[in-house]
Amino acid sequence: MAVKDFIKQLIKESDNDMASIVSSGIIGDCSNFLSTGSYSLNALLSGSMYGGVPSNKISCFAGSEAVGKTFITLSIANNFLKEDKDNIVIYFESEGALTKDMIEERGLDTNRIGLFPVATVEEFRTQCVKIIENSKRSKGQLMIFLDSLGNLSTMKEMGDVASGSDKRDMTRAPMIRGTFRTLALKLAQKNIPLIITNHTYDSIGSMFPKKEISGGGGIKYAASVIVTMVKRKFKDGTDILGNIVKAKLVKGRMTKEESVMEFLLDYETGLDKHYGLIALAEKYEIFKKVSTRYETPVGKAFEKTIVNDPEKYFTEDVMKKLEESAHQEFHYGSSK
Repeated sequence: MAVKDFIKQLIKESDNDMASIVSSGIIGDCSNFLSTGSYSLNALLSGSMYGGVPSNKISCFAGSEAVGKTFITLSIANNFLKEDKDNIVIYFESEGALTKDMIEERGLDTNRIGLFPVATVEEFRTQCVKIIENSKRSKGQLMIFLDSLGNLSTMKEMGDVASGSDKRDMTRAPMIRGTFRTLALKLAQKNIPLIITNHTYDSIGSMFPKKEISGGGGIKYAASVIVTMVKRKFKDGTDILGNIVKAKLVKGRMTKEESVMEFLLDYETGLDKHYGLIALAEKYEIFKKVSTRYETPVGKAFEKTIVNDPEKYFTEDVMKKLEESAHQEFHYGSSK
């Protein structure tokens, strides 16, 4: 019996419906990425400006309060719904912060979004598993969101609060680890992405304080992509127009960890598509900074001018060069 036929026989006898010969493709393979709405954030996550979050894995966006985590999830959801009229978004929400008006204002099709309020890790796990197992009944693809992991309690903590006990809940971290151990393979098998938001806090006792992700190690091991974010204000004079977010890839199985890019969350228009590309263009000498202006293929311009009129400066030729630069900047094994 040929080696390949022997392996096929072993797979058949194992009754493992997820097993396969590697040359034929495996459930962990990711052939599709889902855009975030930002070229720079896409490049950070996938190594391509036209990529984004992996379509069959867990991705986590973590940051302090009001950094823009929910804005990002809604932007990803909006792009996903626009890709196919049959796509569906399942949105688990633990903070009670979303409103119908907020979702509609960002242009999402509310008829294709199911909102599932959850208070505990156990509720999220049980409901999420049921949805994944029934996903084959959908004509389109599903995308699942959890906003946010950091706000989920446990049944034990809820019971302790009800009884007046102030004991620390030691079950939460193991519960989170168990939840994502359960979900990771199921998501990969069904080709369903899970996008999670989470809180960060400053570590204590370190000479050089850094941001830690809440919830213990469960999400750190299970997620394929983890991005931490900090913000500064985007202003025009004294008017605050949005947030400039610095995103750092803490964990990435497809692109280089510790990479950093910036993107813009505009209060009026949402996630800016082009912001962050100027720095990449300068680094790879597509744009050249001379004094306070940039020399571009279509002429000299101040940074603010480029930001306000990106289509003029990010021409088809420039975008092609930027895509090559993004691959070199973020992909493993790329030499600079």
